[in-house]
Amino acid sequence: MKRTILLPILFLTIGFTNCNSTSADKANKDAKSENQVEHLTKASFIEKVFDFEKNKDWKYIGQKPCIIDFYANWCKPCKMIGPYLEEISTTYAGKINVYKINIDDEKELANAFNIQSIPAVLYCPMNGNPQMSVGALSKDEYIKMVHEILQIQ
Repeated sequence: MKRTILLPILFLTIGFTNCNSTSADKANKDAKSENQVEHLTKASFIEKVFDFEKNKDWKYIGQKPCIIDFYANWCKPCKMIGPYLEEISTTYAGKINVYKINIDDEKELANAFNIQSIPAVLYCPMNGNPQMSVGALSKDEYIKMVHEILQIQ
């Protein structure tokens, strides 16, 4: 009997709490969405990173340096580094973009970059050629790459 009474009260409390979100909550949500890792398709990659269909020589077209994580949902090391890259995205918000490309969904992109082992993380500085790391690294190693390759402090 107590359970049937408590559950409706619990649901009403949760519903009431959600209805009373403040503008600060909305601002936090908006800021959070700006810092999240973005998933790229071939079309968005061509628009935001590099048009490999038209150009043979690398020319990064992004507005900020970026990190691109080539991953697969079934890859355990890929799942392990996901939180590291999300944290980097938040820590360096406004300074870099962090993207993800699912190699099972975007085979043409994986082939264009000769991805044969994952996780593979591509670092694209504003000037110069991109560099790739392969295999799961520690969070500190990814941060070191951001500082050294992307020249972000």
